[in-house]
Amino acid sequence: MALQMLYQRELGGSPLAEILAAFDLGDYAAETERAKAEGGNGDSPAADAPPPDAEPHPQIEESFDYARRLLTGVEEHAETIDEQIRRHAENWRLERMPVIDRNILRLAIYEMLFESKVPKVVIVDEAIELAKKFGSENSGRFVNGLLDGVLKAASEESS
Repeated sequence: MALQMLYQRELGGSPLAEILAAFDLGDYAAETERAKAEGGNGDSPAADAPPPDAEPHPQIEESFDYARRLLTGVEEHAETIDEQIRRHAENWRLERMPVIDRNILRLAIYEMLFESKVPKVVIVDEAIELAKKFGSENSGRFVNGLLDGVLKAASEESS
């Protein structure tokens, strides 16, 4: 959810508040259910998917609240986050990175630096999975390598 909204923000240039206000949780819930049905167990997607105007589950609303917190945090700490990416991206300029990869990195680095409740290895694993799912063929390795550098630097600084 947060990645989708960051992507939209970067490509469309809309303000964060506008993107959050326009995000349709009912559509998101329906799309998520369709994707699970299509890829999960081979069952017919139409049989399990809720109608497009279905009310979102409380879990999706909690996820939206967390996505909002992530987006706000990424925006508030953009300079620090982008500096981390620049520092650890060998032979890559931030502006030349694929939009998906750049925003996955932003989310992960925000969580690593500012969300202490989530274990760092979980953050890295989730970022790699997002990169594999939504990025290019090499995105998973790229995200893994860069975040590994951020983790190592953070552990050296705390030692």
